[in-house]
Amino acid sequence: MSNFAVTLLQQAHLSGAAELEKLCFSDPWSEESLSILIRQGGIGIAALAENGAVIGYGGMLTVLDEGQITNIAVHPDFRRQGVGRAVLCALIAQAQKQDISRLSLEVRASNTSAQSLYLQQGFETVGVRKRFYSHPTEDGLVMVRADRSDTEPNRT
Repeated sequence: MSNFAVTLLQQAHLSGAAELEKLCFSDPWSEESLSILIRQGGIGIAALAENGAVIGYGGMLTVLDEGQITNIAVHPDFRRQGVGRAVLCALIAQAQKQDISRLSLEVRASNTSAQSLYLQQGFETVGVRKRFYSHPTEDGLVMVRADRSDTEPNRT
């Protein structure tokens, strides 16, 4: 298990997050596109290695009381070490601080490990977006988490 810290995404983290995008996704967001996560209406979380390198990040866009999780990315060398879970839990905590009552996201139908994480954190599959992803073309599952004010995210 590696040591890492989770913090709000800052300008200084954007280049590292953009590099993760290139490593993890077939249609990566640019550093400029990622900057929306540090402006009004955006929430970004960075997972930093002891040396300050960005090893994971997640982003969410918010409107009124709803949040759309845009991406969660973890460097391949740091997967299955709790980084993605920590980023997701930090996004959920930030949403709760801002009275966001409903979170949604899309996930590739083949990405069963991410789906499992989302289910553990209270998300439910509510629909399918046919051919949502490209490179390769694949359906996206729509998952939603409605905040139940009397419960906390599952930390198992």
